[in-house]
Amino acid sequence: MKKLIYITAVILLFSSCSNNTKTSNEVNLYSQRHYDVDKMLFERFEELTGVKVNVVKANADELLERLKNEGENSPADLFVSVDAGKLHKATELGLLQKISNSSILDNISDDLEDKNGYWVPMTYRSRILVYSKERVKANELSTYSDLIDEKWKNRILVRSSSNAYNQALLSSIVANKGSEAASEWASKLVSNFARDPKGSDRDQVKAIAAGQGDVAIVNSYYIGLLLSSDDEEQFKAGEAVGVFFPNQGEGESGAHINISGIGLTQHAKNKENALKLIEFLTGVEAQTTYSNTSFEYAVNPNAKHSDIVSIWGDFRRDTLDLNLLGVHRAKAIEIFDNSGWK
Repeated sequence: MKKLIYITAVILLFSSCSNNTKTSNEVNLYSQRHYDVDKMLFERFEELTGVKVNVVKANADELLERLKNEGENSPADLFVSVDAGKLHKATELGLLQKISNSSILDNISDDLEDKNGYWVPMTYRSRILVYSKERVKANELSTYSDLIDEKWKNRILVRSSSNAYNQALLSSIVANKGSEAASEWASKLVSNFARDPKGSDRDQVKAIAAGQGDVAIVNSYYIGLLLSSDDEEQFKAGEAVGVFFPNQGEGESGAHINISGIGLTQHAKNKENALKLIEFLTGVEAQTTYSNTSFEYAVNPNAKHSDIVSIWGDFRRDTLDLNLLGVHRAKAIEIFDNSGWK
């Protein structure tokens, strides 16, 4: 009898939770992002809509594993990553559902959209070259491929090959030029390193300022963060370097980009609220806030760039299908392992 009462109580509890979920005024995110601007925008969304935004943060692979294990019982409505490759992985694992909302898609530049419709870009950035204003002239720089030239011997700075941003860059080279060319590039670039890879993108810029190298491969928004910092060391590091977008010449692919993006989970319980949040985050207000706060590029062409970002000028971005950054990820990692890139 006690067992029957217990089972009945459990059923009623889950029934109650289910009913509450259907009428809940919330949306639940699993997010890889850790930026203050996100919290600011979630609070603004709550203010405008009354919908509470709940966030669980962890690295992308941990969140994907959690989504997979939870299955249809997952509380997550949205999955956010800073890498198109991880969003592609989420799609391949069957963890996302298609987004066909025209109000959302109308906010986004066509070449930044997921060709398969499973995720939406929130922001994008370029993996650029920064250089010492004292020791390098901008006209000495041209392409990612040129970095393997002997003139850059002991002058190149970059973070570890285990970093997703570098893996995405090499994946794009595999997609654009083939695995043989990508292997040659990675191996020869290692021989031009000023030091073994270590630290973050900010640390590569600081190393240039300290005279430890002359050219670094970094994400564009880090320069904005350095130049807007109240920390004197960081500000001076940002001032010490120039910004260069590679692969801009005729016949070149354009500068490599990657996105922060958001996907609607397969078992989203708060789908309507989730779509409202995506629409808000891709709208002009939020997109302008991203640019002015985290110095990422807006995916909405009607949003305004911050003054710092605007100074860098326009650049031609690589229009490669961003899902290929996931398709070729395993090959990129294999190439890194064989190249000696630590």
